Amino acid sequence: MIVLIWICRICLIFTIAVLAAYAIRHHMFVLSRISCRKPLDMMELVGFNNPTVSVLVPMHNEENVAGDVLQALVDCDYDWNRLEIIAIDDRSEDRTGEIIDEFAAKYPVIKAIHRKKGSGGKGAALRQATVHAGGDIILLFDADYVPSRAMIKFLVTPFCDPEVGAVMGRVVPQNGGASVLAGLLELERGAGYQIGQQARYHLGLTPQFGGTVGGVRASVLKAVGGWNTDSLTEDTDLTFRLMVHGWKVAYVNRAECYEEAPETWQVRNRQIRRWATGHTECLHALWREWLAARFLSRAERIDGLFVLACYWTAPILVLGWLASLTLFLTPRAHGTGPFLAALAFVGYQMFGNQATFLELGAAALLDGNRRRIVLLPLSLFNFFASTGAICQALVTYYLGGLFGTGPHYWHKTERYRSGNGNGNHNGNGKGNGNGNGRHSNSGHLTRSVNGLYFYRE
Repeated sequence: MIVLIWICRICLIFTIAVLAAYAIRHHMFVLSRISCRKPLDMMELVGFNNPTVSVLVPMHNEENVAGDVLQALVDCDYDWNRLEIIAIDDRSEDRTGEIIDEFAAKYPVIKAIHRKKGSGGKGAALRQATVHAGGDIILLFDADYVPSRAMIKFLVTPFCDPEVGAVMGRVVPQNGGASVLAGLLELERGAGYQIGQQARYHLGLTPQFGGTVGGVRASVLKAVGGWNTDSLTEDTDLTFRLMVHGWKVAYVNRAECYEEAPETWQVRNRQIRRWATGHTECLHALWREWLAARFLSRAERIDGLFVLACYWTAPILVLGWLASLTLFLTPRAHGTGPFLAALAFVGYQMFGNQATFLELGAAALLDGNRRRIVLLPLSLFNFFASTGAICQALVTYYLGGLFGTGPHYWHKTERYRSGNGNGNHNGNGKGNGNGNGRHSNSGHLTRSVNGLYFYRE
């Protein structure tokens, strides 16, 4: 019994130490973000840096959303002479390929690629399409995203800095009112981008390239070995390989792109399990190289490890809960420290959960999204659901590695938007950083032969 008590105490102390470290980090991000009057960006240079751009849009059975993203990209205010949009039909079994061909026939700026065979997954589709890309900058958009009209200019501007190898924009759910879960994920996305990504970029830490609404230099991508087709999170893998080789990742908070967030817990569970598995694969593959990288500061190394190991906090938390419960139910533990378990548990509740709620609330206030704040108490349900999904994913991952049950496979997130492939979309379109612009085809807005917009009087 004494051995069990000491094991539980050690587990509890370890849990509190890890979670307190993450809590301090998130508090630091919130304080940095809300105290920063002018977040770091390069938007005053928009329009001065216009490199050749290849936009890649991988699609697998995306007939409901394919027309929307292609139409939005065609409507982007970027010179068509310096732009190509490569739409990738990745082994689709619906009308996705037909819709892509229709747009390619209508708009010469669109190039269609049809993958009929080869390995599955987004990384494999991107690797094949990159061979056909001729732009200096490669931008990526998932099929369910609706970019704003100024998006391409916003995303290419940071590349005027020769140290920038990749750039990331901001993801904003457009279906936050569809379900309670979608509303909670809107809060979560706001905290992740408005607070986490912006603060890390401003502090010179590790903003993450998210694999969509972002881009990479074509020459840099080639130099670091291209897309990792074996990774479930090829975006995380690329982020850390770039930074290990001395390149920086820029974040543009005003480059808003509109997505569909999961509306059901089943879809969310599958998504978070894929992220947890892919992230953990990157942790094991890259942590030694990351710590030894000579181009990184000590702060970057530490923050990068926090990013790579973030999904470990779920099983560590469960371990702490079990240790707390065991100590609470063991009378002999009370005699040697009557308030130890209670104090540790209360300490976690104050510092761990408070950091999460503070980040969510601060992001909602910065976005002017006060109506969503009423959902803040319900974030506990999302927290517990995510904890369970992550633990399930990591148990499967480690048992699979132990018993050799084979690789993990990529699953596409379910789409909810219905469409007919005609490109009629309702996403916000001005890209002004407030998410309040409507994408409208005003009669006064006309596109010239080179793809640039001008206004008729």
